[in-house]
Order: sequence, then structure tokens, then C-alpha cells
Amino acid sequence: MSPGGVDTRVTVGAVTLPNPVIAASGTFGYGLEFAGIVDLAAIGAICVKGLSLAPCAGKPPPRLVECPAGMLNAIGLQNIGVEEFLRDRLPELVRTGARVVANFWGDSPDEFAECAARLDGAPGLIALELNAASPNRPEWGRIIASDPTALSAVVRVVRRRVRLPLWVKLSPNVSDITAVGRAVEAEGADALCAINTLRGLAVDLETRRPRLRSVTGGLSGPAIKPVALAMVYALASSVRVPVVGIGGIRTGEDALEFLCCGARAVQVGTATFYDPRAPLEIARDMARWCAQHGLPAVTDLVGTLAP
Repeated sequence: MSPGGVDTRVTVGAVTLPNPVIAASGTFGYGLEFAGIVDLAAIGAICVKGLSLAPCAGKPPPRLVECPAGMLNAIGLQNIGVEEFLRDRLPELVRTGARVVANFWGDSPDEFAECAARLDGAPGLIALELNAASPNRPEWGRIIASDPTALSAVVRVVRRRVRLPLWVKLSPNVSDITAVGRAVEAEGADALCAINTLRGLAVDLETRRPRLRSVTGGLSGPAIKPVALAMVYALASSVRVPVVGIGGIRTGEDALEFLCCGARAVQVGTATFYDPRAPLEIARDMARWCAQHGLPAVTDLVGTLAP
């Protein structure tokens, strides 16, 4: 039972979660790394590290830099590949009781679609999260999700190959995120996840060189929360599909602000680096806040922002 008997259940389209807090892709590994210290079944869901058809080594170090109120990463979508994940990681993860969202990517629309098709229907997966929004894949030529036409083309071919709910992760590195959101909604996206990291750069003044080997990286953490809130609010006001809010969430109140702006659920990323239990603590804090304010369910806050 949640604090105060508050109902923490939420739905993201056809997906029902016991609470609104999902461990975000890229910061919680494949989930199993934390099985000894976190009850994985108690987290709303776990969005695993982005998967590709073949294993990917990512970018050379240094590829992580702390910065005020956040961090820059240029990991470069390092992963073990979809086949090893399906064979060696997913069955064990499912045995813990975790609800699993598979984040995936490719270097062409066909690669995206093939990777998604191999994941589709795997026992224990509740949804697929398409990631064409990373700022750390120069091989794409640009951030695919910054171009509504390019992203729509990817979603279109993936949608034809899968039956699982298809969530699409959006980039903040755009002039109008609602145009992107509406475009992929029209191609069959079941939910939108916003936002991915903002492109940024850190400088080592002594050497006059970038602090990341790849020069730029993706900014995450508390610094991006106001940007994320604005984009979630804009999306929730512009599309019919659910929105999952991401960006700088550290506390239950942070998460509830995203629900107030229209998100149905949230993902927690950078906070898990200093506290792997953050998703559980945030979910408990959300319920506690609702109980203190006389709200019987966390969903009572969804879309209540009064501008």
C-alpha cells in the first residue's frame, strides 16, 4: 500500500504501471546491475539501455563530465546488441518481476525496424521505445528526431513490423517539438517520451580543449528540468497520445510537476547515478505528497496546470 492509501497506478496507452516512475534508458543499465540493492519489481518499469542489431562499443573516453546542476555524456549508445539481450539478460530480468521497456535504435530506417521486430513479442516486454533522439550518434549525420520528416519515416517502417506499444523518444534540440510530436503520432506512435538530452559542450580552460573526446555531448540532470517541463506541456496540449516526461527529476515533487503539465508517467535517469533507489523514493514521495494534499490518486494531478 502506498503512503496514505493513495492509488499510484497509471496507464500509458495500453500499458498499465503500478506507479508512474520508470527507470530511464541509458542510466540504469539492463536493470540486473541493481538487482541486489533495488526491488526491480517495485519500479513502475525499467527502460533498458538502448539496443541495436549488433553490439556497439560507443565513443572513446573521456565521455562523462560533471557540470553545474547536471552532467554531459557522450557514451555513444554502447550496448551488447539485441540478440545477447534477448538470450542472456531479458529472461533473468523478467524473473525479478520487472516490467521491461526495450529502448532500441539503428543507423537506417530498416535497421530500426529490424531491431524492433526482433524485440517485438519477447516475453516480459511491455513496450518498445524508439530512440532517434540521441545527440551522440554522428553517424546519423544529424539528430534524426530533430527532423519531423526523417523521424516519421523511421516510425512508419517500425510501426509496420511491431505489435507492442511503440513509444517514441523526442529530442529537445528542435525549434518546435509539437511539430515532431504530431508527425510521429500520425505515423502510429502510441506514446511520446520527452525529452532526451540537450546538446552541450564543456571546456578545459587549462588545455583549451573540450572535456569530452567527442567534443559535444548530451546534457542531463536538474539543469534541463524547466526545458523539459515546457516541452511536455506543449506536447500534452498538442497530441492525443500519452506523454512520458523526462528531464532533471530528483524528487516526488519534480515528478508531480510533470504530471501537472500533462505527462501520464515519468522517467528518472541521472538521479540513479547517485542513488539507484531514486525511482522508488520518488514514487513514494509522490504518493506521500498526494496524501498530504487530500488527493486519492496521483492521476488526479495529470493536466491540471492552470496557466
